[in-house]
Amino acid sequence: MSVSVTASESASGRARPAAVRLYSDAERARRDNTRWTLVQGILAPVQFLVFLISLGLVLRYLATGAGYEAATISIVVKTFFLIVIMITGAIWEKVVFGQYLFAPAFFWEDVFSFVVIALHTWYMVALLTGAMTPDALMYVALAAYATYVINAGQFLWKLRMARLDAEGRA
Repeated sequence: MSVSVTASESASGRARPAAVRLYSDAERARRDNTRWTLVQGILAPVQFLVFLISLGLVLRYLATGAGYEAATISIVVKTFFLIVIMITGAIWEKVVFGQYLFAPAFFWEDVFSFVVIALHTWYMVALLTGAMTPDALMYVALAAYATYVINAGQFLWKLRMARLDAEGRA
């Protein structure tokens, strides 16, 4: 198991669990020495920038009825970045934790990532089949984007926990 727990002594003298470590020493070394960490570090903010632009275009379309094509293209581009970051993220997880997905340290982030992918896929299938009106498509995109924001928050929280763990060990 990749998550380790250490015990410390509380003021009462009883052992209490310390913070759960996100990475073992070996996993941290693999994380720090793989190019996939840099790839993820570049793709994540680029995807977020694409998301912000696309969100603005989607909201503009819903507010004014103008710019459907630009909003649609931006959603397709955002979906492309999502797929790329998910594939490279799975590779990163394999290098660091020894499995492509659902490593204990990132289990719930991976589970929620599938919700994000499902909503983006729903949008793409509906777009390609003409199964929804333009407005309905934009609302599906907004739902996909809402889940993306939650998922991004999960990963940012884990990044913060990893930094705090590293500072505590320094």
